[in-house]
Amino acid sequence: MKALWMVLAALLFASMSVCVKYASAYFTSAELVFYRGLIGMGLMAWLARSRGVTLATRYPRMHAWRSLVGVTSLGGWFFAIAHLPLATAITLNYMSSVWIAAFLVGGSLMAWRPSPDTPRPQMHTSLLLTVSAGFIGVVLLLRPSIGQGPEQALGGIVGLLSGMCAALAYMQVVALSRLGEPESRTVFYFAVGSVVAGGAVVLATGYSPWPGWPALWLLPLGVLAAGGQLCMTLAYASAHNPRATLVVANLQYSGIVFGALYGMLLFGDMIPPLGWLGMGLIIASGILATVLRARTVAAPPAEEL
Repeated sequence: MKALWMVLAALLFASMSVCVKYASAYFTSAELVFYRGLIGMGLMAWLARSRGVTLATRYPRMHAWRSLVGVTSLGGWFFAIAHLPLATAITLNYMSSVWIAAFLVGGSLMAWRPSPDTPRPQMHTSLLLTVSAGFIGVVLLLRPSIGQGPEQALGGIVGLLSGMCAALAYMQVVALSRLGEPESRTVFYFAVGSVVAGGAVVLATGYSPWPGWPALWLLPLGVLAAGGQLCMTLAYASAHNPRATLVVANLQYSGIVFGALYGMLLFGDMIPPLGWLGMGLIIASGILATVLRARTVAAPPAEEL
């Protein structure tokens, strides 16, 4: 039952996406990244202090790289949410598991140096087929959106890239966790990176007029994001064996279902049959990629943006 913390995390992240969708009418993606980071900094600093965790780190460069790819993913995701149906934008961000599988296959081939003593590495046929199915799902999912105009086409491309950057950030979080970095410290520095990067873009491009009461969407946006990260941490902390970890990792895809329901109920999103088929392929390939990776390496903890 403790794995249901992941379902709650997925619900909170999907709810955060609703706040992003509404707030995007008044703020740019860079501004949303900035305010989300600002609220997250305060909450994570409080959480670290309550747990007796110092914010000093011995790995500033690793945190800097994690923040760079994480903030890029976050900004791209917010942009996709503003220009695509909610379920489509959320699904593209959940492509990170498929991207990681693609990186694993590509990395093993790139590291291979042909010689009589080093035979070609295993081609991981199952992973290759899984990755292919995931990208077929992307084509089916984006086909209706791309036909709606250049803005939605750009949103689809940016959303797909946000999933790729999320995979890079995920792998960096795994590396930091193996070095013993606490979750609250890693998330805190990500929030710092969000403030710095988002603030720099806002200073360069200008800021939006303060909208008054609609600015209140920023508060639940930051709180829901922090709450989602906390629930996700509790979910993985309760998984004491590889099988339980797999269950937790795959329950995150319930966020796509929540996003689809929110989109239809709040924004009148209509997803055609091809779109549903694409979402199903992406979910299935993501779950299968997670299972296949777990056969060769211990399944690591994950972190949402």
